[in-house]
Amino acid sequence: MMDIRPYRGDDESQLLDVWRESMAADSLSENLFRAKVLLDPNFLPENLCVAVADDRVVGFVLALTRQVPLFLQGLEPDKAWITAFGVHPDYQRRGIGSALFKSVRERLKADGRRTIDIAPYVPNYFVPGVDIHAYPGTIPFLEKVGFRVLYNAISMGADLSGFHIPPEIAALEQRREAEDGLTIRPVTSADLPELMPFIVKHFGWDWFRHAQEYLLDLFGGNGTQQICFLVARQHGEIVGYCQQRLERFGPFGVDPARRNLGIGRLLLFRCLATMSARHTFFAYFLWTGEDAARLYSLAGFKRRREFAVLHTEL
Repeated sequence: MMDIRPYRGDDESQLLDVWRESMAADSLSENLFRAKVLLDPNFLPENLCVAVADDRVVGFVLALTRQVPLFLQGLEPDKAWITAFGVHPDYQRRGIGSALFKSVRERLKADGRRTIDIAPYVPNYFVPGVDIHAYPGTIPFLEKVGFRVLYNAISMGADLSGFHIPPEIAALEQRREAEDGLTIRPVTSADLPELMPFIVKHFGWDWFRHAQEYLLDLFGGNGTQQICFLVARQHGEIVGYCQQRLERFGPFGVDPARRNLGIGRLLLFRCLATMSARHTFFAYFLWTGEDAARLYSLAGFKRRREFAVLHTEL
Protein backbone atom coordinates (compact mmCIF):
# COMPACT_ATOMS: atom_id res chain seq x y z
CA MET A 1 0.00 0.00 0.00
CA MET A 2 1.21 3.49 -0.85
CA ASP A 3 -0.13 7.00 -0.34
CA ILE A 4 0.92 10.15 -2.21
CA ARG A 5 0.32 13.39 -0.35
CA PRO A 6 1.75 16.90 0.15
CA TYR A 7 4.85 17.43 2.29
CA ARG A 8 4.36 17.96 6.04
CA GLY A 9 6.77 19.55 8.49
CA ASP A 10 7.53 16.31 10.30
CA ASP A 11 8.57 14.63 7.02
CA GLU A 12 11.92 16.41 6.93
CA SER A 13 14.27 13.74 8.31
CA GLN A 14 12.68 10.89 6.32
CA LEU A 15 12.58 12.93 3.10
CA LEU A 16 16.23 13.88 3.47
CA ASP A 17 17.08 10.23 4.04
CA VAL A 18 15.42 9.40 0.71
CA TRP A 19 17.18 12.37 -0.91
CA ARG A 20 20.62 11.21 0.25
CA GLU A 21 20.05 7.57 -0.69
CA SER A 22 18.55 8.23 -4.12
CA MET A 23 20.54 11.37 -5.07
CA ALA A 24 23.89 10.32 -3.60
CA ALA A 25 25.87 12.69 -5.86
CA ASP A 26 23.80 15.65 -4.64
CA SER A 27 23.44 15.09 -0.90
CA LEU A 28 21.81 17.90 1.09
CA SER A 29 22.14 19.11 4.67
CA GLU A 30 19.16 20.02 6.84
CA ASN A 31 20.06 23.70 6.84
CA LEU A 32 20.45 23.86 3.06
CA PHE A 33 17.11 22.09 2.62
CA ARG A 34 15.43 24.66 4.86
CA ALA A 35 17.13 27.60 3.15
CA LYS A 36 16.73 26.52 -0.50
CA VAL A 37 13.42 24.64 -0.30
CA LEU A 38 11.24 25.51 2.68
CA LEU A 39 12.18 29.22 2.67
CA ASP A 40 12.04 29.62 -1.10
CA PRO A 41 9.27 32.19 -1.72
CA ASN A 42 7.92 29.96 -4.50
CA PHE A 43 7.66 26.84 -2.32
CA LEU A 44 4.24 25.30 -1.78
CA PRO A 45 3.89 22.13 0.34
CA GLU A 46 1.40 20.68 -2.14
CA ASN A 47 4.05 20.90 -4.87
CA LEU A 48 6.45 18.76 -2.85
CA CYS A 49 4.73 15.40 -3.28
CA VAL A 50 5.85 12.54 -1.05
CA ALA A 51 5.13 8.84 -1.35
CA VAL A 52 4.45 7.06 1.94
CA ALA A 53 4.68 3.28 2.38
CA ASP A 54 5.18 1.18 5.51
CA ASP A 55 4.59 4.33 7.58
CA ARG A 56 7.62 6.13 6.12
CA VAL A 57 8.46 8.52 3.29
CA VAL A 58 9.93 6.44 0.47
CA GLY A 59 9.88 8.87 -2.45
CA PHE A 60 9.35 12.51 -3.42
CA VAL A 61 9.18 14.99 -6.28
CA LEU A 62 9.93 18.69 -5.64
CA ALA A 63 8.14 21.01 -8.10
CA LEU A 64 8.17 24.82 -8.10
CA THR A 65 5.85 27.43 -9.60
CA ARG A 66 6.31 31.16 -9.28
CA GLN A 67 4.35 32.72 -6.45
CA VAL A 68 6.36 35.95 -6.65
CA PRO A 69 7.64 37.54 -9.87
CA LEU A 70 11.26 37.28 -10.98
CA PHE A 71 11.83 41.00 -11.53
CA LEU A 72 10.20 42.06 -14.82
CA GLN A 73 10.25 38.44 -16.03
CA GLY A 74 7.05 38.13 -14.01
CA LEU A 75 5.23 35.08 -12.68
CA GLU A 76 5.65 32.93 -15.80
CA PRO A 77 2.19 31.43 -15.15
CA ASP A 78 2.51 28.68 -17.78
CA LYS A 79 5.74 27.25 -16.39
CA ALA A 80 6.73 24.79 -13.67
CA TRP A 81 10.05 23.26 -12.69
CA ILE A 82 11.18 20.07 -10.98
CA THR A 83 14.48 20.46 -9.13
CA ALA A 84 14.82 17.19 -7.22
CA PHE A 85 13.19 13.77 -7.02
CA GLY A 86 13.95 10.26 -5.89
CA VAL A 87 12.74 6.94 -4.56
CA HIS A 88 14.55 5.11 -1.77
CA PRO A 89 16.59 2.21 -3.26
CA ASP A 90 14.68 -0.32 -1.13
CA TYR A 91 11.43 0.75 -2.83
CA GLN A 92 12.51 1.23 -6.42
CA ARG A 93 10.99 -0.71 -9.35
CA ARG A 94 7.57 -0.78 -7.71
CA GLY A 95 5.95 1.99 -9.76
CA ILE A 96 6.39 4.60 -7.03
CA GLY A 97 8.36 7.02 -9.22
CA SER A 98 5.82 6.79 -12.04
CA ALA A 99 2.96 7.37 -9.58
CA LEU A 100 4.71 10.41 -8.11
CA PHE A 101 5.31 11.98 -11.51
CA LYS A 102 1.73 11.27 -12.57
CA SER A 103 0.44 12.98 -9.43
CA VAL A 104 2.71 15.99 -9.93
CA ARG A 105 1.77 16.37 -13.60
CA GLU A 106 -1.94 16.27 -12.74
CA ARG A 107 -1.50 18.80 -9.95
CA LEU A 108 0.47 21.24 -12.11
CA LYS A 109 -1.89 20.88 -15.08
CA ALA A 110 -4.87 21.62 -12.81
CA ASP A 111 -2.98 24.72 -11.67
CA GLY A 112 -2.86 25.97 -15.27
CA ARG A 113 0.75 25.10 -15.98
CA ARG A 114 1.60 24.05 -19.51
CA THR A 115 5.28 23.03 -19.30
CA ILE A 116 7.68 21.42 -16.82
CA ASP A 117 11.46 21.73 -17.04
CA ILE A 118 14.08 19.68 -15.16
CA ALA A 119 15.80 21.60 -13.65
CA PRO A 120 16.67 25.18 -14.81
CA TYR A 121 14.70 26.94 -12.07
CA VAL A 122 15.94 30.13 -10.45
CA PRO A 123 16.82 31.20 -7.87
CA ASN A 124 17.24 27.91 -5.99
CA TYR A 125 18.16 25.11 -8.35
CA PHE A 126 20.62 22.53 -7.05
CA VAL A 127 22.05 21.27 -10.34
CA PRO A 128 21.19 22.20 -13.95
CA GLY A 129 19.48 18.89 -14.70
CA VAL A 130 20.02 15.14 -14.40
CA ASP A 131 23.62 13.99 -14.07
CA ILE A 132 23.90 11.54 -16.97
CA HIS A 133 26.77 9.57 -15.40
CA ALA A 134 25.78 9.57 -11.72
CA TYR A 135 22.18 8.51 -12.48
CA PRO A 136 22.38 6.49 -15.72
CA GLY A 137 18.88 4.98 -15.45
CA THR A 138 17.09 8.24 -14.77
CA ILE A 139 16.86 9.69 -18.27
CA PRO A 140 15.21 6.54 -19.73
CA PHE A 141 12.74 6.66 -16.84
CA LEU A 142 11.94 10.33 -17.46
CA GLU A 143 11.49 9.71 -21.19
CA LYS A 144 9.07 6.93 -20.29
CA VAL A 145 6.94 9.35 -18.24
CA GLY A 146 6.87 11.97 -21.03
CA PHE A 147 10.01 14.11 -20.82
CA ARG A 148 12.54 14.74 -23.55
CA VAL A 149 16.12 16.01 -23.41
CA LEU A 150 16.48 19.64 -24.55
CA TYR A 151 20.25 20.00 -24.25
CA ASN A 152 23.23 19.13 -22.07
CA ALA A 153 24.96 21.38 -19.52
CA ILE A 154 28.59 20.92 -18.50
CA SER A 155 30.08 21.59 -15.05
CA MET A 156 33.83 22.30 -14.95
CA GLY A 157 36.56 23.03 -12.42
CA ALA A 158 40.18 24.22 -12.43
CA ASP A 159 43.15 23.90 -10.10
CA LEU A 160 44.53 27.43 -9.68
CA SER A 161 47.72 26.48 -7.83
CA GLY A 162 50.50 28.49 -9.46
CA PHE A 163 48.08 30.06 -11.95
CA HIS A 164 49.52 32.87 -14.06
CA ILE A 165 48.44 34.73 -17.18
CA PRO A 166 50.21 33.21 -20.22
CA PRO A 167 52.36 35.55 -22.35
CA GLU A 168 49.99 35.24 -25.32
CA ILE A 169 47.04 36.40 -23.21
CA ALA A 170 49.05 39.32 -21.82
CA ALA A 171 50.06 40.26 -25.39
CA LEU A 172 46.43 40.06 -26.54
CA GLU A 173 45.37 42.39 -23.73
CA GLN A 174 48.03 44.93 -24.69
CA ARG A 175 47.03 44.71 -28.35
CA ARG A 176 43.32 45.16 -27.62
CA GLU A 177 44.06 48.15 -25.40
CA ALA A 178 46.24 49.81 -28.04
CA GLU A 179 44.10 49.03 -31.08
CA ASP A 180 40.55 48.95 -29.68
CA GLY A 181 40.69 51.07 -26.53
CA LEU A 182 39.78 48.04 -24.38
CA THR A 183 40.21 48.26 -20.61
CA ILE A 184 39.47 45.64 -17.98
CA ARG A 185 39.34 46.73 -14.34
CA PRO A 186 37.45 46.11 -11.09
CA VAL A 187 33.90 47.47 -10.95
CA THR A 188 33.26 50.86 -9.35
CA SER A 189 30.05 52.59 -8.34
CA ALA A 190 30.37 54.76 -11.46
CA ASP A 191 29.81 51.63 -13.57
CA LEU A 192 26.47 50.68 -12.00
CA PRO A 193 24.06 52.94 -13.95
CA GLU A 194 25.30 51.44 -17.21
CA LEU A 195 26.24 47.98 -15.98
CA MET A 196 22.91 46.76 -14.62
CA PRO A 197 20.85 47.65 -17.76
CA PHE A 198 23.65 46.09 -19.85
CA ILE A 199 23.29 42.79 -17.96
CA VAL A 200 19.48 42.74 -18.32
CA LYS A 201 19.60 43.61 -22.01
CA HIS A 202 22.12 40.95 -23.03
CA PHE A 203 21.77 38.22 -20.38
CA GLY A 204 18.39 38.53 -18.65
CA TRP A 205 16.99 38.91 -15.17
CA ASP A 206 18.60 35.86 -13.58
CA TRP A 207 22.07 37.19 -14.41
CA PHE A 208 20.95 40.58 -13.07
CA ARG A 209 19.97 38.84 -9.82
CA HIS A 210 23.36 37.13 -9.53
CA ALA A 211 25.24 40.37 -10.22
CA GLN A 212 23.10 42.35 -7.79
CA GLU A 213 23.70 39.78 -5.02
CA TYR A 214 27.47 39.92 -5.48
CA LEU A 215 27.58 43.71 -5.80
CA LEU A 216 25.50 44.21 -2.66
CA ASP A 217 28.07 42.16 -0.76
CA LEU A 218 31.00 43.86 -2.46
CA PHE A 219 29.88 47.44 -1.89
CA GLY A 220 28.52 46.57 1.55
CA GLY A 221 32.01 45.50 2.58
CA ASN A 222 31.12 41.86 3.26
CA GLY A 223 32.78 40.39 0.20
CA THR A 224 35.82 42.51 -0.54
CA GLN A 225 38.21 39.57 -0.09
CA GLN A 226 35.84 36.98 -1.54
CA ILE A 227 34.51 38.66 -4.69
CA CYS A 228 36.16 39.68 -7.93
CA PHE A 229 33.92 41.68 -10.25
CA LEU A 230 35.49 42.98 -13.45
CA VAL A 231 34.13 45.30 -16.12
CA ALA A 232 35.40 45.49 -19.71
CA ARG A 233 35.00 48.80 -21.55
CA GLN A 234 35.79 49.60 -25.15
CA HIS A 235 36.13 53.29 -25.95
CA GLY A 236 34.36 53.96 -22.68
CA GLU A 237 31.35 51.69 -23.36
CA ILE A 238 30.71 48.56 -21.30
CA VAL A 239 31.15 45.49 -23.51
CA GLY A 240 31.50 42.71 -20.93
CA TYR A 241 31.83 41.74 -17.29
CA CYS A 242 32.93 38.87 -15.08
CA GLN A 243 32.17 37.88 -11.50
CA GLN A 244 33.42 35.39 -8.90
CA ARG A 245 32.85 34.66 -5.21
CA LEU A 246 35.03 32.28 -3.19
CA GLU A 247 35.55 29.23 -5.43
CA ARG A 248 32.50 29.79 -7.61
CA PHE A 249 33.34 31.41 -10.93
CA GLY A 250 30.90 33.29 -13.13
CA PRO A 251 28.71 34.02 -14.79
CA PHE A 252 30.55 36.23 -17.23
CA GLY A 253 29.54 37.56 -20.60
CA VAL A 254 30.40 39.78 -23.55
CA ASP A 255 28.13 41.91 -25.71
CA PRO A 256 27.16 39.61 -28.63
CA ALA A 257 28.21 42.33 -31.09
CA ARG A 258 31.75 42.38 -29.62
CA ARG A 259 32.47 38.68 -29.43
CA ASN A 260 35.33 36.90 -31.20
CA LEU A 261 37.72 39.69 -30.20
CA GLY A 262 39.20 37.84 -27.25
CA ILE A 263 37.39 39.92 -24.62
CA GLY A 264 35.95 36.84 -22.94
CA ARG A 265 39.39 35.23 -22.71
CA LEU A 266 40.83 38.37 -21.13
CA LEU A 267 38.05 38.61 -18.55
CA LEU A 268 38.42 34.92 -17.72
CA PHE A 269 42.19 34.98 -17.21
CA ARG A 270 42.16 38.28 -15.30
CA CYS A 271 39.56 36.96 -12.88
CA LEU A 272 41.36 33.66 -12.32
CA ALA A 273 44.63 35.50 -11.71
CA THR A 274 42.89 37.61 -9.05
CA MET A 275 41.51 34.47 -7.41
CA SER A 276 44.94 32.83 -7.33
CA ALA A 277 46.55 35.96 -5.87
CA ARG A 278 43.99 35.81 -3.05
CA HIS A 279 44.94 32.16 -2.42
CA THR A 280 41.73 30.74 -3.82
CA PHE A 281 43.23 27.63 -5.38
CA PHE A 282 40.18 26.08 -7.03
CA ALA A 283 37.49 27.49 -9.33
CA TYR A 284 34.29 25.82 -10.50
CA PHE A 285 30.98 26.54 -12.15
CA LEU A 286 27.87 24.43 -12.65
CA TRP A 287 26.67 25.22 -16.13
CA THR A 288 27.99 25.92 -19.61
CA GLY A 289 27.64 24.62 -23.16
CA GLU A 290 30.12 22.94 -25.48
CA ASP A 291 31.28 26.16 -27.19
CA ALA A 292 32.10 27.91 -23.92
CA ALA A 293 33.68 24.72 -22.53
CA ARG A 294 36.39 25.03 -25.17
CA LEU A 295 37.20 28.54 -23.93
CA TYR A 296 37.34 27.39 -20.32
CA SER A 297 39.65 24.52 -21.23
CA LEU A 298 42.23 27.09 -22.39
CA ALA A 299 42.44 28.26 -18.78
CA GLY A 300 42.86 24.76 -17.37
CA PHE A 301 39.23 23.90 -16.60
CA LYS A 302 38.31 20.23 -16.80
CA ARG A 303 34.89 18.59 -16.98
CA ARG A 304 33.47 17.57 -13.62
CA ARG A 305 29.88 16.58 -14.44
CA GLU A 306 27.47 16.57 -17.39
CA PHE A 307 23.74 17.14 -17.02
CA ALA A 308 20.71 16.68 -19.25
CA VAL A 309 18.08 19.43 -19.14
CA LEU A 310 14.62 17.93 -19.81
CA HIS A 311 11.20 19.30 -20.77
CA THR A 312 7.63 18.16 -21.14
CA GLU A 313 4.33 19.68 -22.26
CA LEU A 314 1.20 19.29 -20.14
